[in-house]
Amino acid sequence: MELKYGGDSVNKKAKKAVIIGGTAAGISAVAAVTAYATTKTLIKIALDRKEPEILKKIQARISGKKENDFIKALNEAGKRLSEKPSETIRIVSHDGKTLVGHWIPQKNAKRVLIAMHGWRSTWSGDFGIASDAWEENGCSVLYAEQRGQDKSEGNYMGFGITERFDCLDWIAWVRERCGTDIPIYLFGVSMGATTVLMASCLPLPENVHGIIADCGFTSPHEIWKYVVNHNLHLGFRIRGRIAEKMFMNMLHAGSDKYSTLDALKSSKVPVLFIHGSDDRFVPVEMTYRNYKACVSPKKLLIVPGADHGMSYYISKDEYEKSITDFWNMYDNLSMPISKV
Repeated sequence: MELKYGGDSVNKKAKKAVIIGGTAAGISAVAAVTAYATTKTLIKIALDRKEPEILKKIQARISGKKENDFIKALNEAGKRLSEKPSETIRIVSHDGKTLVGHWIPQKNAKRVLIAMHGWRSTWSGDFGIASDAWEENGCSVLYAEQRGQDKSEGNYMGFGITERFDCLDWIAWVRERCGTDIPIYLFGVSMGATTVLMASCLPLPENVHGIIADCGFTSPHEIWKYVVNHNLHLGFRIRGRIAEKMFMNMLHAGSDKYSTLDALKSSKVPVLFIHGSDDRFVPVEMTYRNYKACVSPKKLLIVPGADHGMSYYISKDEYEKSITDFWNMYDNLSMPISKV
């Protein structure tokens, strides 16, 4: 005998519940598999040395930028910088990786810049647009190729988590080449900015006089979350957990266990923060948070209307003035000049 309730039998209701529950479980399983597959692809795009083919199709969506006059100017300036006479430098990092840099010295240099480029970029591509101004202002420049990119060794990019320690290795090379008195500044753009900010709390030598960080993000976890949510319009809750496990397996570090905010709470050197107000790749709010967290002397330049990495292009005069003022404030010009 079947018990009746509201016109349906209990058995029928139970069958429906089983069907609905099974369907929901099936949907959840499919969603989990899909999330894993998309996350694996995104992690390859984010970390792998080898650029996945799919990146070409979705790069504009990831960065929020399309081909425009700025990109053309950046490419032309990068080509000019790559063609300038330079000395190729090779060092062995603290963990045994061969890192490559490009040294362009100036006679009677006032200071040395160590320039760290961004994610899936190049030393000449990121800094060509500003390199002439640096040379005119008496800067010898060591353009580093970040690990996992270009000719530097490493299977993966670390979004600053692993690269921060490379700054110490490059500083040691500069001190050996130029002496221990000339002012050194760490200069980074995008992921390079995050790299130098994460290095701000490391045991930097006394002749490291400052850091200049242009459009840096706070941590791998936070920039991935922003890009996945805002630029790719995907959910991040499940993908974030999957990405964290993959990051840990690849780099033996947590993507959310360390940030620029942690480093800047112990920073001992002056920092100049720069960011464009209309950045669609790294939100300007991340630089505001970095600035607030920084306990050392600090300056802030926000360029109205500038998208990611475009601040120099949009407001060249203001950008150069902010940097030269920063140098003039912290160079200590009574120090001996460089040997090269």
